[in-house]
Amino acid sequence: MEKRDSENNIVIDINELVKNFEGFEAVRGVTFSVYAGECLGLLGPNGAGKTTIVKMIYDFSPITAGELRVFGESIVDSARRIKARIGIVPQEDNLDPELTVLENLLVYAGYFRMNRRLAAERAQEILDFMDLSEKADAIVNNLSGGMKRRLTLGRALLNRPELLILDEPTTGLDPYARHMLWQRLRKLKDTGTTMLLTTHYLEEASQLCDRLVILHRGKVIETGGPQELMDRYVGKEVLEMGLSTDDLSALMENSGDLIKDHQKLGDYVLFFTNAGEELSEFMSVKTKSLDVQVNYRRLRPSTLEDVFFKLTGESLGD
Repeated sequence: MEKRDSENNIVIDINELVKNFEGFEAVRGVTFSVYAGECLGLLGPNGAGKTTIVKMIYDFSPITAGELRVFGESIVDSARRIKARIGIVPQEDNLDPELTVLENLLVYAGYFRMNRRLAAERAQEILDFMDLSEKADAIVNNLSGGMKRRLTLGRALLNRPELLILDEPTTGLDPYARHMLWQRLRKLKDTGTTMLLTTHYLEEASQLCDRLVILHRGKVIETGGPQELMDRYVGKEVLEMGLSTDDLSALMENSGDLIKDHQKLGDYVLFFTNAGEELSEFMSVKTKSLDVQVNYRRLRPSTLEDVFFKLTGESLGD
């Protein structure tokens, strides 16, 4: 993309970032950049280091080593100026449960020293954008989980941030509430808002992210667009088979280009392919000729989880 050709378009620049907790290295030399106008996703299981990295970006947790720059400034030297230009949606809602929806927005506006008139205007914009106008006078404690999450996102937009940081924004939401939040995030993305999103939801990453940084045990193991990574590692489809043999080399012999790669998963084997139906027919003939018992068979589209499993030997839920 053209915007990556200039350093002026780098919003977050991370180089060899390290975070230690009492001898435990949670982040181990991570390097990546986020470019203006893109949504970059940090993808990985719980404990991969996603939230730790995010907390260092908004100076909630100090860095141990390495370099972290936001808007061209070091987070170590310019944290206050950086915070004024970003919006943060934390993993857990930290709303004031005893105040109304509108009061939560107005109180938060005070942190940015907005005058009352501007705060009221911005709050109403947020209520409209988040479809919460009818709930303006409702006590937050009485809202559904989805509404609370929309309010938390809306509150992060009060200062019209140039960078929006979203840490597991839809964890715990039902599918309807999750899709509602995705709709709002897509609208923000369409306006050019730069986003950094941490998630372990594969569909969320596919729906929202232009690029992914895949993390495993505190390290970056791969980067790329969602479809680019699937094309690179697993192809279009996956043939899952439960087999009564460990001699996979004999089974895959003469398969040509039908098998892009394969991975063992317990008693199953995952065959990655760009020609699922042809591979399924090939395996039917092959297993019969070798007298291999097939206990299970399923052909399905490939997913980002297949990519992660191929790279690490673990699922995103591990």
